[in-house]
Order: sequence, then C-alpha cells, then structure tokens
Amino acid sequence: MTKVLLINGSPHEKGCVYTALSEIVDTLTKENIETEIFQLGTSPIRGCIACKKCYEIGKCIFNDDKCNELANEIAESDAIVIGSPVYYAGANGALCALLDRTFYSSGKRFAGKLGASIASCRRGGASATFDRLNKYFTISNMPIVSSQYWNSVHGNTPDEVKQDFEGLQTMRTLAKNMAWLLKNIEKAEIPKPEIEKKIATNYIR
Repeated sequence: MTKVLLINGSPHEKGCVYTALSEIVDTLTKENIETEIFQLGTSPIRGCIACKKCYEIGKCIFNDDKCNELANEIAESDAIVIGSPVYYAGANGALCALLDRTFYSSGKRFAGKLGASIASCRRGGASATFDRLNKYFTISNMPIVSSQYWNSVHGNTPDEVKQDFEGLQTMRTLAKNMAWLLKNIEKAEIPKPEIEKKIATNYIR
C-alpha cells in the first residue's frame, strides 16, 4: 500500500504543526493512502560533525538519536511531508540538525520519492521556513508537491490554527495533489530516471 511519512518537527506532540499535519492525514486517508506521523520529540539531536563516516558505512555513525531511524522510515515510504514550527523566522534547529544528518548520510535512498513541507507560525517567518525545508528535496532528486498557496498555517495554539480556514484548505489541497501524483506514478509503472554519477566542481584549484 502507498505510504506517506509525515514528520512533526515540533517538540510538542499535539501542537500547531500536528494540527496542520492531521488535516493532511485525514485527506490522505480518504484517498486510501497509508500515513504515519514521525515525532521529533524533545530528546537531544546531534548536529553533523562532517566526519564523513556515513560514506563508509551507509548511515550516520551516531546511533544515539533518531537519525538512522528516520532515514529508514523515509526509505520505506513513497512520499514525505516535513512540518516545522517557525523559530526566529526559520525552521526548528533540532529538526534541521536531524534532517542535515539524515539527508547527508542517506539522501541517495530517497531519490524519486515525493516531498512537501509545511510551516506553522504565529505571524511571520513561514515562507523562509518553507524555503529552507524544500532545499532538502531539491538536492536529493525528490519531486516537490505543491498546493494552492505556500504551505503554512497561522496561529499560536491548535485552536487558533483550526480557525485558519485558508491554511487548512491549503493542507487539504496539498494532500489531494500528493495522492493524485502517487496514484498516477503507481499506475504508470515507469521506472525512475537513471541518476548520473555526481560531478562535484570545486572553484578553487
């Protein structure tokens, strides 16, 4: 069965980001798409130390947080949605630390999967957060699913988010577009494009 993994990048399990993701989950469920929410939580997340050991072992060398677990969850899914609260006009730092290591160590495994991101803010900073999260997809050969507006909801509490009718409609539209693309990909049965060996050009010689 087709599966979408939704990453709640908030320390609050049932907060504003969860409220937005739940709108997506409800719509995907109606489209007969399996869903799972991956919770960031409050446990410490390491930052990348650029040791490059993941090149040798195929995963992050640190196995004391959620990085390798998340990498496996993404690899086993057909699409992902990353949700983040807005902190100082940007994505949650703990979430970015997790995604940096996950995509750096395992990004090759995600090629061809659909990706989307959403942001939750009280007032401002949603578009910068949205842009930051989408960059994980564009460097990993992952097509981005769009909606009718930039994917954000506004509110300082879950109840306030529920009053952002345009934001919730944007979440539903995103889910419908993702379901439509996933079903068409499954129906077409066309192999993923062959990925060339990466060329890295350094500008100082």
